[in-house]
Amino acid sequence: MRISSLRTRLRTLGALPLHEDRILRDWVRNAGHDHGRRRPMDFLPKPVREALPHIDAELDGLARILGTHPAGDGSARLLVGLADDQTVESVLLPRDGVCVSSQVGCAVGCQFCMTGQSGLIRQVTSGEIVAQVVLARRQRPVKKVVFMGMGEPAHNLDNVMEAIELLGVEGNIAHKNLVFSTVGDPRVFERLPEGRVKPALALSLHTTRADLRERLLPRAPRYEPAALVEEGERYARLTGYPIQYQWTLLEGVNDGLDEMEALVGLLRGKYAVLNMIPYNANEGLPFKRPDWNKAERIAAWLFERNILTKLRDSAGQDVDGGCGQLRARTLDGALPVRVHRRPA
Repeated sequence: MRISSLRTRLRTLGALPLHEDRILRDWVRNAGHDHGRRRPMDFLPKPVREALPHIDAELDGLARILGTHPAGDGSARLLVGLADDQTVESVLLPRDGVCVSSQVGCAVGCQFCMTGQSGLIRQVTSGEIVAQVVLARRQRPVKKVVFMGMGEPAHNLDNVMEAIELLGVEGNIAHKNLVFSTVGDPRVFERLPEGRVKPALALSLHTTRADLRERLLPRAPRYEPAALVEEGERYARLTGYPIQYQWTLLEGVNDGLDEMEALVGLLRGKYAVLNMIPYNANEGLPFKRPDWNKAERIAAWLFERNILTKLRDSAGQDVDGGCGQLRARTLDGALPVRVHRRPA
């Protein structure tokens, strides 16, 4: 279900924009319809009132938690089932965040990512994206949503932008706390500035070398790293919040002094934060996770050279939950699925 199609359906039933907004606001905030001074039943047109229980049931059926896998860092990996029995992953993050998926699978084929190994299966609708946030809010407060789960958001732009608008307008989430993560796609730099809600932007950089980036991200747009940073800088200045550059640290691949010196030249003076994330090892893939002490030394070296660097650990390391791994292990039958049912 797309949010736009639900709005059209409500309008056909006689709903005004304020009626649509109230119904969607109750859903995305996981608030129910009985809060506030008046219940929606008191002012909704009769056809909408009569259809509301069925609509609520449809929204509730968009996604369900199949398995929860908590980690010692306060995060939890969720295996989420969709109505057609496809599955995606969400992650409950420490400090009231959630990471959501925008596709089942992914077409970019990043060589170090498990999600990309299966290719693209289908797009996730805007309703299914928001439903992942609703599921998360049933577990804990959510004040930040990052589009860094399965899929490339730029390849599902209409659905992702619909979800971002609803979350930013009715979902009580600050626009800077909606983080759109992408390998870099010209459509992103065209569409995001035009949106009613302008999210923060995270760009997957990973290397300063165009040839290496082409090997690591074989089906990403052919941006020179310097050109990608320039596009990011324009968006950062437009929105007033820094670009987050993502750098998955791969042992012996992009962790050398030559890369770090080039990275300083690329990002010095830019309105940017570098998120350096030591690789979350995937069984069957040829990359290795660097030693944490080495990663700390690299981050400190960059910071000393005025590159704002945050060394981050991929959430859920102790449950082996890198993006796509939970779904892959479940499909392989290596991980039991624990079905969760909401209390009656």
